[in-house]
Amino acid sequence: MGNFKINNNIDVKEFNENDIKSFHRKIGQNVQKIRQSKGLSQLELAELIGFKSTSLIAGAEAGYGKVKFSLEHLYKIATVLRVNVYDFFV
Repeated sequence: MGNFKINNNIDVKEFNENDIKSFHRKIGQNVQKIRQSKGLSQLELAELIGFKSTSLIAGAEAGYGKVKFSLEHLYKIATVLRVNVYDFFV
């Protein structure tokens, strides 16, 4: 995919599915790394953000299919882990 121009000659990038999957996978990996550094299991984290099973945490960390964290999930996870939401994106 490439770029194209819109009004005011601003370049707009066309995003492909692999770029988006990689973006979500990076976030999942960062959540996993931070969670593990805090000594929490997937189940403990899931319970702390209001879930009864690990399906969301495990799926999003591993990049399974269409399972991904929402902004609300990331806010709750950051709050529980006492980190900045930004840390999941770097």
